[in-house]
Amino acid sequence: MLELSQAGDGWHLAYGGDTLNTAIHLARAGISTAYLTALGSDPFSADLTRRWASEDLDTSLVLTDLTRTPGLYAITCDDAGERSFTYWRGESAARRLFACPGIAAACGRAAQADLLGFSLISLAILPEEGREALFDLARRVRARGGMVAFDGNYRPRLWPDPAAARAARDAAIALATIGLPTREDEGLLGAPDDPAAIAAHWQGLGCGETVVKLGAAGCRLPDGAICAPEAVLAPIDTSGAGDAFNAGYLAARLRGAAPALAATEGHALAGWTIMRRGAIPPREA
Repeated sequence: MLELSQAGDGWHLAYGGDTLNTAIHLARAGISTAYLTALGSDPFSADLTRRWASEDLDTSLVLTDLTRTPGLYAITCDDAGERSFTYWRGESAARRLFACPGIAAACGRAAQADLLGFSLISLAILPEEGREALFDLARRVRARGGMVAFDGNYRPRLWPDPAAARAARDAAIALATIGLPTREDEGLLGAPDDPAAIAAHWQGLGCGETVVKLGAAGCRLPDGAICAPEAVLAPIDTSGAGDAFNAGYLAARLRGAAPALAATEGHALAGWTIMRRGAIPPREA
């Protein structure tokens, strides 16, 4: 999506989105990463593709919907750096991804991935047939021995009710090998405020490696230990913190690190991100 963030008395135009943020951080970490999505044929879409490619992100799976454009969101932050969002994405091209020309070939390539990552937001923006197509892609990755990472990133305004979101979440959990829920989001979906109970629910559905993100308190590891981050004073912008954690964690796991070390890497990247503005701060920032 296109991203507007506050810059003095004006606004800065960049880009972001939960799975995109994670993908770019992975590419920056040297992990060969492709992004499967749809954009339009407009100048903004062309600029997005160019910018993503400049981050070493493989854009060969970015499909084109000639009738639509990218979504747009704006970030506003309070004095503590906590963010809120305003969205314009109801007619975004990404919603029609699985109806785009070239999707069968793109899914064929994506099915060969060592790791497929998606989120509850990915499911929220897709129609029912698109969700089923994404689930099928996850099954194909699992069938050939690949990993599937799922982030239970819940945005209430994207769902008709919490029950619909829970049903989609649970279907995705059952296909995941790495689960990345957030305590706050799970609470909004009716889970108890107990990281162990959250992990038990995800693991009970088949996702053995579940890391529960706890905000400033760190995360609960699959073995039940709490991994705390280094203290960060006066964060500037918490946009993308969880996405950065996901990328740091997944990059380390892909390289063979144990979950505890992977979580430390995730916290470090999230800490770097929240001290800079935007969901994807420039590398030189």
